[in-house]
Amino acid sequence: MFRAAERPNAPTLFWWQWLKWGIPVAGTALIAVLLATALIRPSADERLAQEVTASHLRSLMANHLTDVASSDQHTVKPWFAGKVDFAPPVKDLAAQGFPLVGGRLDYLQDRPVAALVYQRNQHKINLFIWPATRSANTTEKSAVRRGCNLIHWNESGMTFWAVSDLNPTELREFAELMK
Repeated sequence: MFRAAERPNAPTLFWWQWLKWGIPVAGTALIAVLLATALIRPSADERLAQEVTASHLRSLMANHLTDVASSDQHTVKPWFAGKVDFAPPVKDLAAQGFPLVGGRLDYLQDRPVAALVYQRNQHKINLFIWPATRSANTTEKSAVRRGCNLIHWNESGMTFWAVSDLNPTELREFAELMK
C-alpha cells in the first residue's frame, strides 16, 4: 500500500523536475533571441539610407523622376508651396556642371519630403530635403547602397540626402556646392 501512495507522486515529481530546469533554460533562450534580434536589426540611419536609396531607384525605374520639370529654380521652388510644410533651398548649379532637372514630392519616414533632381552628364542626382529633428547630427556621412553613392548632412535646420550612381568625388563636389 505504501508503494501505491508513491506512484501518483512519481509523475508529479518528474514534471516538477522538468519545470524546475526548463523554465530558466527557456527564459535564457528567450533573452538570447531578443538580444540577437536587437543587435541584428539595422540602425535608424541604416534603415533611412535604405529607404532613400530605394526611393531614388524607384524614381529612375518608374519614369517618375519629376513632378515639375524645369531648370528654373524660380519655377521649382514655388511648386513645393502647399505640398510640404517648408521651403526647400533650390540652387541653380548649371554653371558648375550640375543643371537642375526639376523636383517632385516624395515620402520618407512617413512624411512628405522635397526631392530635387539634378544631373551631371547622364547621371541623375536625387537630393532629398526635409526639416531636421532637434537631435540631428550635423556631421556629413557617406555611404554606398545598391550601387548608389549617398551623402547625408544637416545644415540650417534641414536634412539633406544626395543619392546618385555618380562617382563619389563628383557627388561630394555637388554636396559642397549645395552647402
